[in-house]
Amino acid sequence: MVPVRPVAARRRQRGGKPYYRVAHPRSSCQASGVTGAHESEIVLTPLDEPALHRLLEAAVADADPREVMPPVDGPPGWTRARREAFLALHRRRSLDPDTAIETTWVVEVGGRAAGAARLRPVHSTSSVAVEAGVWLCRSVRGRGIGKRVTEVPLEAARDGGAARFIASTTVADTAGRRLLSGAGADLDVRGEDVDASLEL
Repeated sequence: MVPVRPVAARRRQRGGKPYYRVAHPRSSCQASGVTGAHESEIVLTPLDEPALHRLLEAAVADADPREVMPPVDGPPGWTRARREAFLALHRRRSLDPDTAIETTWVVEVGGRAAGAARLRPVHSTSSVAVEAGVWLCRSVRGRGIGKRVTEVPLEAARDGGAARFIASTTVADTAGRRLLSGAGADLDVRGEDVDASLEL
């Protein structure tokens, strides 16, 4: 697992579990785009089994499977096979201590699961590097939330001793490219693929 240490006074405790409160870029419920977001806050909590099921519910209601997980054969949409694959993916990569390779947080907006952020160490010949990823439900996109959320894994990576951040996306993913460039990453376009890197 990626060692995640306190992030600049944002780290809190809720029910004995650490979480990160992120200042919302706007202050109104309407701006957040999430019913019940009266406090207009973004909170990142470490993934556990109950949170995983809330994350799946959010993805099924407000995201396409292709946006949040690797491809699974079958008809379009959230089939039973894709739901089971979603759960298995996160259990294997984040929750099972024997197979975990990354740290995952559930992104909550206004008290509701609205996406996920992850941080994974990768092999590098010259420095400790990490790969970070963020996905958000459609109803909360385009409001500056992704940029705020990205700050948490990046700060956690710096605090954990990482020297370089990398990420991959596609030319078609305009929002993803905008998010990466907004974080200060250099983008390298190779055909339909885009590689991003940022010295931490």
